[in-house]
Amino acid sequence: MKGLGRHILAEFFDCDREILNDVHQIEMYMKRAALECGATIVTSTFHKFNPHGVSGVVVIAESHLAIHTWPEYGYAAIDVFTCGETVDPWVATNALKEMLRAGKVTTVEFTRGEIANAGVLHHKPKPIREETVVAG
Repeated sequence: MKGLGRHILAEFFDCDREILNDVHQIEMYMKRAALECGATIVTSTFHKFNPHGVSGVVVIAESHLAIHTWPEYGYAAIDVFTCGETVDPWVATNALKEMLRAGKVTTVEFTRGEIANAGVLHHKPKPIREETVVAG
């Protein structure tokens, strides 16, 4: 059985604490990771907490990348969820590991949308019915 998407949950430990607390740097790195894995960025939003920490998400046409940081612990929680065959979530995860200078990483990968007896699963199926609208 094949799924609709791959979802990596990663825990990054011993990261660069200054980077983890810099909302602009985190947003830039998350967008760069999305592009490096071949994703199409739709939008993004990031928030800096007081006194420290950043949370953000990059919405991609193929799903999303999300991050939550705890600079005081040198820790970041990362989600990379991609659908389809052309975007590899491991490329983004590994890029973020390097950018955040993680000393230790633990990961788990889930297959999302395992649909029994569905046959071949298509990321973007063709419409059931197409209609032509004529302006008049």
